[in-house]
Amino acid sequence: MRQVEIDGSSGFCFGVTTAIRKAEEELAAGKQLFCLGDIVHNGMECERLHRMGLATINHEQLARLSHAKVLLRAHGEPPATYQVAERNDIDIVDATCPVVLQLQRRIKKSYVENPEAQIVIFGKNGHAEVLGLVGQTEGKAIVVENLVDVKRLDFHRDIFLYSQTTKSLDEFESIIEYIRQHVAPGVNFRSFDTICRQVANRMGNIREFASKHDVVLFVSGRKSSNGRVLFNACVDVNPNSYHIESASEIDLHWLDNADTIGICGATSTPKWLMEECRDYILFKI
Repeated sequence: MRQVEIDGSSGFCFGVTTAIRKAEEELAAGKQLFCLGDIVHNGMECERLHRMGLATINHEQLARLSHAKVLLRAHGEPPATYQVAERNDIDIVDATCPVVLQLQRRIKKSYVENPEAQIVIFGKNGHAEVLGLVGQTEGKAIVVENLVDVKRLDFHRDIFLYSQTTKSLDEFESIIEYIRQHVAPGVNFRSFDTICRQVANRMGNIREFASKHDVVLFVSGRKSSNGRVLFNACVDVNPNSYHIESASEIDLHWLDNADTIGICGATSTPKWLMEECRDYILFKI
């Protein structure tokens, strides 16, 4: 008898859980609610909330909106978004993750107190959270995605290094070490470990989980930055790992020689979706 196990540590992080709860509360009260961007990087969960009445808008649509209620998701927003909302008499439901909110404040403080320094953010260019962080510096922060980008920094100027909350701790430490080795004498280099531990700790958990199973199905939206990081962690320890967005993408041939099947996901993966994948497998095999 094949065993199918769902990873108990996978699923929504605190910030995403809070954002979705706030959306559900507003919608349950029968209120019209807009969300600035996808509330979570998972198409299936977004569709569920859309059926409840949540409408997703972009920044251009926000600029044309007035006298409405708009939810800001866990990723956070730059100051300009709040200015638009105030100008257009928009009621904000702020679901910015507390970890992200604290990081925004720290970056803004560094920028104000150290105007000549390079404020550097290790993160993904264009990611919603990163846009919000860069916005704290009036767009002047430098985003680095890898060591190649780091090499373009001016090592003769002060550097204050931060990280997007969902990035890899190992990669961040590699960047810190590279800067330490190349920064000029007398230059003030400070790094701040701003990676969310609820996310970072999942790396070890998911590696352990993936190593226990013959086949691993990693369930996540493909737009999820955290999903890509965690899926790569699965592949590192178990090459029989497959990235899927829903049960419909499961190829049963993957399971032909598997006695144990593990199902896990990202911080943006709802538990009900992993359960749906489990039920699909149990029904088919």
